[in-house]
Amino acid sequence: MSDETPDHYFTAQPASPDERRTLSVVLDSQPYEVETAGGIFSPGRIDLGTSVLLRTVSDPPTGDVLDLGCGWGPITLTMALQNRQATVWGVDVNERALDLLRRNAEKLGLSNVRAVRPEEVPDDVRLAAIWSNPPIRVGKDELHSMLDTWLPRLLPGSSAYLVVQRNLGADSLQGWMASRYGAQGDFRSAQGPFTATVTKLASAKGFRVIEVIRD
Repeated sequence: MSDETPDHYFTAQPASPDERRTLSVVLDSQPYEVETAGGIFSPGRIDLGTSVLLRTVSDPPTGDVLDLGCGWGPITLTMALQNRQATVWGVDVNERALDLLRRNAEKLGLSNVRAVRPEEVPDDVRLAAIWSNPPIRVGKDELHSMLDTWLPRLLPGSSAYLVVQRNLGADSLQGWMASRYGAQGDFRSAQGPFTATVTKLASAKGFRVIEVIRD
């Protein structure tokens, strides 16, 4: 949660004033100006974990791809810039964040962005990739439920990349996913059985990038 606001960034309707500001950022190696506001995750900059993720992975595949917990949109916008043939779903529960993402996508001329609440992603959408700086502070049970919901929507052979701070439980989360989704597990999603290979792809600046490849 940002020090600039008393709201949790995962609040659906932030109580803090909706004071919009312009932020200069670099996305996909190019400078842009985007709109941010208080009451969302990291409104004053691209946070370090997101920067680590974006330096680690690039060029999302064509198809439906997901940014889970999109905020004002640094991951969503980067995915959309890198592959304009992809349909990029920016998912968040924070209505202010979604409005900012829509405005930023329009400002950058990105017609391939869909900024929506989780329940607004059609049930039949299957994902070619997930990139996420997940909302760890929602709590372990809620985070696990989110992963159980979205990871099984990956297409066979497709990957999710999650960046998590080491001090906030990255290694334990990796272990939980490996145990739950590994070949020896018996996890079943709403779409049926789901197994995946879970590994640490990279480590930098106190963050881990965890790769989940659907079998």
